[in-house]
Formats: sequence, C-alpha cells, structure tokens
Amino acid sequence: MPGLVDVHVHLNEPGRVEWEGFETGTKAAAAGGVTTLIDMPLNSVPTTTSKEAFEMKVDAAKGKLFVDVGFWGGLVPENAFNITALNQLLGAGVLGLKSFMCPSGINDFPMTNASHIKAALEILANYRRPLLVHAEIPQSSQDERLKADVDVVKRRMYSTYLETRPPSWEEGAVKELVTLAKDTIPNGPADGAHIHIVHLSDASASLDLIKEAKESGARITVETCPHYLAFAAEEISDGDTRFKCAPPIRDAVNRDHLWKALKEGHIDMLSSDHSPSSPELKNVETGDFLSAWGGISSLQFGLPVTWSYGQHYGLKLRELSEWWSSRPAKLSGLQKKGAILIGNDADLVVWDPEVDFEIGKNYTIYHKHPGGNYLEL
Repeated sequence: MPGLVDVHVHLNEPGRVEWEGFETGTKAAAAGGVTTLIDMPLNSVPTTTSKEAFEMKVDAAKGKLFVDVGFWGGLVPENAFNITALNQLLGAGVLGLKSFMCPSGINDFPMTNASHIKAALEILANYRRPLLVHAEIPQSSQDERLKADVDVVKRRMYSTYLETRPPSWEEGAVKELVTLAKDTIPNGPADGAHIHIVHLSDASASLDLIKEAKESGARITVETCPHYLAFAAEEISDGDTRFKCAPPIRDAVNRDHLWKALKEGHIDMLSSDHSPSSPELKNVETGDFLSAWGGISSLQFGLPVTWSYGQHYGLKLRELSEWWSSRPAKLSGLQKKGAILIGNDADLVVWDPEVDFEIGKNYTIYHKHPGGNYLEL
C-alpha cells in the first residue's frame, strides 16, 4: 500500500536529542511503514518560529534521515502579526503553521488567541497552506488547584488528571476555530487557507461543531490518533504515566464514537502525535500524573495498532490508506505522495495483516526510549 504520511511528529532536534532525534525517529518511522513525516515546530531548541530557526533544523537533519521529512513552522504571538517574518518562514519551505490555544508546556512556544489565528490565516491563504491547531482552551484554574492540593494517592490516579482537562476545553477551542474558519469559505478574507484540528479526543460536542462547519463550506479538517482509538480511561492503571497526553485519553464510549466518526468520514485522518521525552520526565517511578510530561511515543506503531484495533470496527484496507496516506499527503500539499500512481514517488510499505507479534519481544523498537504504552500488546 502507499507509505504512511504522518503529519504530527515531534523529533525534538536540534536541542533535545535526549528525547528523540532525526536518526532514531526516522528509523522508527521506516520500521512502522511511515515513508514521510512532518516534524512539528516544538519541542526542538530553538522552536521553528523563524526562517533562521527553520534553517537550523534543516541543517541538523542532514545525513540523519531514513525517510522523507517535511516541517511545520510555528505560530506564536511574537510572529503572528509580523507579516515579513511569516512570509520569510513560509517562503523558506515550511508546509504550514502550527499553534496552541493553551499552554504548550514549552516556554518559548506560547499560546495564541483568535486574533493571532485570524491574522495568520490571511497570510496562509496566499500560500494555500494549512494552520494546524492544538484545540484546547482552559476554562478554569482547576488544573493548578489540583496540582497544589491533591494528595499523593490521588495524583497517581488517571481519573485525577482526566478531571483537569475536560471535554469542554476542546469544545471551547473548536467553537472559536469554527468561527474563524468562516473566513476560509470561497471569496472570504482567508480563502485558500485551511484550519486543521490536531489530535481530537472529544467525540461529542467538539465533533458536532466540526461537522457543522464542514457542512457550511468552511475549509476545516480534523485528525485523531491511535492512542485514542486503542485505549480507554477506565483501563489505565494508577501510576501508569506512560498514558498521559493532551488532550487526554477519554472513556470507552468516547473511543467507540471516535471510530464511528472515522468510519463515517467526519474525522479525516490519523497521525501519531509522537511526543517522546526522557524517561525521568514521565515520572514512571513516582506515578505522579499531574507533574509528568504529557506525550506518547507511538511513531513506529500507528499501522499495526490501527489495523489490529480496527478489526473490531470493520476496518478496510482502503480506509486505512485514506486515513494514513492520501489525506495526510493532501493536507501537507505533497502531491506526489499518498497514492500508488504513475509519476508519484515510489513510497511503498509491504506488510502482512495476518501475522501476530508482541511489541517489544519479537518486534524491535527503534525509538530512542523503547519503553512505552504499546509494550506487550
């Protein structure tokens, strides 16, 4: 089938190669059937928010890649209203921009608001490139209160962390994005731009808003990730901080609704949101969810996990290829990838859907830190 195109990967180089890096990350991608990945503008140092930082990242990647790699640029308050800076970044070759509507966890990648996004969309329209958005808006200071007040036992409970990021955070952000997406309709002020919501977790009100926006003609797409399709909140053991990510993994009913939305075409594609860190930042020893780094290492496992868990939902090979290859390639503007056609890049993955294996035993892991959520699956 066509090689997978993973549009949401954090390789963290330059600057945080102790978390991952181009060599280990792209080797893991190749082992998992990913022939093209798009690297996020964080958590590298510096973040990719300027032409100069982008050039540093390209230089850092030279001689280390096992698959094709593209790059997203970063949208932050510092460059959002700087037309020259954004034009330089886009002109240098980034495939689009990425922003957060909540704190990113990285000090030099601050969150954006609606005014920043609106300004960026008008510039992106000239390039016909997308703006990818982490769609969560904090609705209260509940997270900080919990971090300060909760005892050690409750800090080890996944339900405690889940309470700090309710679906209303996603819903609030999606509401703002749906309003902004009206500018992308034909002849609108941002006609040609495109809003892409990354790693959707909430399959209720947020998804309903996205459906309505699509029906109105707005250019808006959405992805979800294998960890939201494979795991459920009630299955996560106390202290198992490997499962902390943002937005969080929700309950089994929500998981079923995500699969239904994928099958019905309301969710457009899949990505890994591969976001590794050094093991000590995951608090594996203490099991403290509230202070652990939020991120799941999954770059190598997207294809087998999606196929295996998808059997319960009647997953077809055609759907797998659309979610992981053709639609991500289209989002990224990679016209010669994502399909097996004359004239396209010969990016192919060959795999046997009938073979069973256990990750970590008879399946070598190439991530820098092999321990992760999918061990022993």
